[in-house]
Amino acid sequence: MSVSFFDIDHDTWNYGKPKLRSAGKITLPEIHGVLPFSGVRNPITVSSTSHKTTFTYKTKANRGQPRVGLAESGAELAVAERSLITPGVYDVEFQPVRFPYRHPTGRTAWHTIDQRITFDSGLRRFVFVRNRASLLKPWVQDEIDAIADAVPENEAHEFAVVEAEAFSRPYRENLRRMHRYVSFEPDPAADAMVEDTIEHLRTLWRMADLIPHLDIPPYRIFRSCLRLIAAKKLQANLNAVICFHSRIWRSQS
Repeated sequence: MSVSFFDIDHDTWNYGKPKLRSAGKITLPEIHGVLPFSGVRNPITVSSTSHKTTFTYKTKANRGQPRVGLAESGAELAVAERSLITPGVYDVEFQPVRFPYRHPTGRTAWHTIDQRITFDSGLRRFVFVRNRASLLKPWVQDEIDAIADAVPENEAHEFAVVEAEAFSRPYRENLRRMHRYVSFEPDPAADAMVEDTIEHLRTLWRMADLIPHLDIPPYRIFRSCLRLIAAKKLQANLNAVICFHSRIWRSQS
């Protein structure tokens, strides 16, 4: 049987993506001036189904020095970036702890937690990220309960389950930019000017309304607004990609 030039492998009979042989773990070389990945498990491999990511981030625990972070999915990255821009967060760790738990089948299994968030207060929270379809399966819930029950008391005070679908694509893009501008491109002078203008401007509706009232370039206003949103001093619809035409409003004190 002849095959048409326009036929694509797996296009008509196999609706799933073809399974490829694993290429093994991807290990980053040492990066000058950047702290290495500190987790107990490297989750980065070549994948045709998961958005695995390497990135750099800064925390108070690292005294502002960049560290390599590894996220096994786009949702894990979004959860981390939300934490990294949240006031009061001291540290974010990836794949930090591996511990045993009693699987619902009765056997002993091991689990490496996705992330651990440490707050300025000393509170430590384990974060388990999973997609909605998986969380709806009863056997998955049983396993999550078993993992939560087995969390070592000296490693975390809380265990949180985060649904990946809580982070839409626009939300993830907003978090990506907020994290960049908060951690790597701070501008305290612009932030103070924008915050003062927002406080006294009676005609504030869109971000663009700020431009005529500030003697700084629009790009600095835009970045400052994202930093103020991250600091919860300004609000916007995070499920739409933020731009100069976005509706913004003051946070209620």
